[in-house]
Amino acid sequence: MKNICSILVVTVLFLSLVQPGFPAPISGAKLNFPKPLEEYHDEQIPGIFAKLVHRIQSDPFNLLGTLIFVAAITHTFLASKLMHIAHRLEHQFHDLEEAEKTSPTNEQVFRQRDRLQFRAQVFHFLGEVEAVFGIWLIPLFVAILLMKGWPTLVGYAASANAAEPVFVVVVMAIASSRPVLYFTESCLARVATVGGSTVAAWWLAILTIGPLVGSFITEPAAMTICALLLRQKLYDLRPSAELRYATLALLFVNVSVGGTLTHFAAPPVVMVATRWNWDLGFMCSRFGWKAVGGILIATGIYYYRFRKELKQLHPREIGLAPKERRIPTRIIVTHLLFIAWTVLVSHYPILVVLGFLFFLAFVEATRRHQVVTSLRGPLLVGFFLLALVIHGSCQQWWIEPVLGSLSEWPLMLGATLLTALNDNAAITYLASLVPGFSDSLKYAVVAGAVAGGGLTVIANAPNPAGQSILISRFGDEGVSPLKLFLWALIPSAIMGAIFMSLR
Repeated sequence: MKNICSILVVTVLFLSLVQPGFPAPISGAKLNFPKPLEEYHDEQIPGIFAKLVHRIQSDPFNLLGTLIFVAAITHTFLASKLMHIAHRLEHQFHDLEEAEKTSPTNEQVFRQRDRLQFRAQVFHFLGEVEAVFGIWLIPLFVAILLMKGWPTLVGYAASANAAEPVFVVVVMAIASSRPVLYFTESCLARVATVGGSTVAAWWLAILTIGPLVGSFITEPAAMTICALLLRQKLYDLRPSAELRYATLALLFVNVSVGGTLTHFAAPPVVMVATRWNWDLGFMCSRFGWKAVGGILIATGIYYYRFRKELKQLHPREIGLAPKERRIPTRIIVTHLLFIAWTVLVSHYPILVVLGFLFFLAFVEATRRHQVVTSLRGPLLVGFFLLALVIHGSCQQWWIEPVLGSLSEWPLMLGATLLTALNDNAAITYLASLVPGFSDSLKYAVVAGAVAGGGLTVIANAPNPAGQSILISRFGDEGVSPLKLFLWALIPSAIMGAIFMSLR
């Protein structure tokens, strides 16, 4: 039944992309929303603040859309508190259920139990980080409807580029399949063997080699695989809260920069590679080797900090899992080819979904070597990214003048900070629209975007995937955005310093 539901969900998604028999919606561009930057005619206005005031006066929706966006960001920092309230209400609900088994209850108790259940579900939904920006699409759409009208709302929603969200959903689902995990774990096991296959050796292998592999299997795939392995090799051993947050921060930062060896793996690079003619050779020579050095230095510093605790953790504390049945090479190769196909056609959602349908059929045909394909996590992450794309398009009016007014170092730092508040792919995309960007400024904005990709969950597209896999190991309160930010500051600063000092 779960496989059937998964296929139905993907089929509906595919049909929604094709939209046979329906007239094409009016595009957002034709409706002049959001207002094109060249139509503000504010080139002669001095000062960023005066320019932003002029743009608000030209279109008051700019301010409202940004306020809604800021509210969504604030919501992400409160998500762990809301999740904690949800768990508390769930415990109260279960206590009432247990009380009903031992003593008679009346209608008032039934109503109280139903209210607790409903409130717990509401707070649980509000506490899902992946759902936050989707929730705040409701006030955004209401604002567009009231201020711009129904045609503008429909045209704007239909003009959203769903290529990246669809790609992330599919590559996450394929990368989390048993054959791919088996293959990747086998490769990392060979590296861990050098260190005696201890917890520390696995930790180092996953956080150094894993993110760099993302340059070839894409960052979303690397994030999914590394998070799943870390959950098994480290988090299930119940390490300290400090080690849990340090590891998550390192994972996010290392994956963000680890995809820069190629021009097709990291979302912020993909957004500008074609526009700026950045190819494989350029990425390796300008970013790749520096990313390798930064990952080794940052991971080495954190290893030195937690070396004693890592040495004290032993897999036998939770019991060794039985040895898995060997998966035939032909099945592993087929799964890797499905990932390669998804990467090749990543800009064409229809081809991505078609390939995924064939993948699901292959999984069903080889189910003896598979596990049930769960789409809950990938779909939540896709929902998060699509909502972020829709919100981000309304932020061009202030991001463009802010980035366009900065020199190299301020631009790098500004891109890093903006990345913490927005997806780094959106930052680089908007930077590609700024006229007159020199090669050094292009380099600086991408360096800042990838260096800051681990500061928050929303900073890099694959981050929600990693959090959704590991969040259950952080207790009822979930992942604290502030603690994640603080632990990610050091590796982010190291990455930024290496990129800029060796340019």
